[in-house]
Amino acid sequence: MPRSKPPYTEEFRQQMVGLVRAGRLPEELAKEYGPSGQSIRNWVREASREDDARADEMTTAEREELSRLRKENRQLCEERDILRKATIFFVTETGQK
Repeated sequence: MPRSKPPYTEEFRQQMVGLVRAGRLPEELAKEYGPSGQSIRNWVREASREDDARADEMTTAEREELSRLRKENRQLCEERDILRKATIFFVTETGQK
């Protein structure tokens, strides 16, 4: 039968992870707060994986900047091409090399 809600809240899990990262042993926390030591170790491992994944992802600001820079690059390339074509046109019209 599926559970209607997780037995421990996300906030509680984060607190346990924080305590382990601060130096407390999962077994100590298990005796004091109730979840098994293995559960606490699993939460710490999961939090580490999520932290690694977040470090690899771009932030919203970085994505916005990348989008803005790509748009600016496209515009600059178009302007350069227009100037190149105009230069070629005027050189051929005036007969200069």
